[in-house]
Amino acid sequence: MDSYRDTARTVDQGNKMLMEARPETMGAFAALYKAASADGAIDKKTKELMALSISVAIRCEGCIAVHARAAARHGASEAEAVEALMVAIELSGGPGTVYAGKALEAFRAFS
Repeated sequence: MDSYRDTARTVDQGNKMLMEARPETMGAFAALYKAASADGAIDKKTKELMALSISVAIRCEGCIAVHARAAARHGASEAEAVEALMVAIELSGGPGTVYAGKALEAFRAFS
């Protein structure tokens, strides 16, 4: 299996190619991401932990890598990541335990 750092780089490269191919659409998506993840009533770190939890629930490995990296970059602790992953398990059941384990491994790769 690729490392989560490699997975995040692959996602980044794919997004770059898509940006070059369709800058108006990908630019709009980038603006949405920037606006949605900006500090507001909820800080960036918490939003990235939410995104990590949702990534587990929807079973998106690339999303797990990207949001684990972002959560770590915004100062999330492993304990905070684990708490977010428990919410993902609560909402997604048994499959959530499979992806939550992957997400914890990804978070550790970026911590």
